[in-house]
Amino acid sequence: MEAYSVFSEIYDEFMDNIPYEKWGNYITDILKSRGISEGLVCDLGCGTGIMTRYMADKGYDMIGVDISEEMLLCAREQEESAGRILYLNQDMCELELYGTVGAVISVCDSMNYILDADDFCTVLRKVNNYLEKDGLFIFDMKTPYFYANVLADSVQVDNREDATLIWENDYDAETGINAYELTMFLADCDTPDMYEKYTEYHEQRAYGIDEIKALVKASGMELVGVYDECTYDEPDENSERVFFVVKETYQEGKYYE
Repeated sequence: MEAYSVFSEIYDEFMDNIPYEKWGNYITDILKSRGISEGLVCDLGCGTGIMTRYMADKGYDMIGVDISEEMLLCAREQEESAGRILYLNQDMCELELYGTVGAVISVCDSMNYILDADDFCTVLRKVNNYLEKDGLFIFDMKTPYFYANVLADSVQVDNREDATLIWENDYDAETGINAYELTMFLADCDTPDMYEKYTEYHEQRAYGIDEIKALVKASGMELVGVYDECTYDEPDENSERVFFVVKETYQEGKYYE
């Protein structure tokens, strides 16, 4: 089954430990420190739109982009009455906005879903194309340390009142690919005490910091900073999540007309 299809229905319920507010405040501080306190911001890999809505509450005009129609459906349902956010169903590698934006953000390891280094560079170039002069791209990534030592080859089970999620991890250090098999048992609304079983398969790739730096350079963008999660400290060998701040650079013909 395609990733983030059935899982979209229970994503927010099972991901309730994600510190979106902490990330949002951190990103906002970085943006404001660079003079980006308002205007258009694109949330790349927005999922169900939690961060997108949080940044809209901070006063930014938000665009949410995600490849999963099901995740976007959940996002649109949450935002239906407010109508503040434009959601676009697009692959990151084929990003196409209606004009330039002051910043692009991507959190919750969305960039780890890009399995090919050339595709990663393509995403950076696409982002650069739609950033205004001196605009920023802020994204986070899980580290090779996280996949090898925190997730490892673990099996995680989470039971809730109406659903159970079994999360099996398989990390290949040679390729950097972490495979997730998600098995979900969802309560059948029409039949008490009955559950339907669903399975999804996800893959992410671990990139080393030096590899990301090289890809940023290859894309023509400028690296502003690399920070341990929600700090301004340099990451170390035990860092589990790293934030990258990358700045727009002018390239011939780059600006959207």
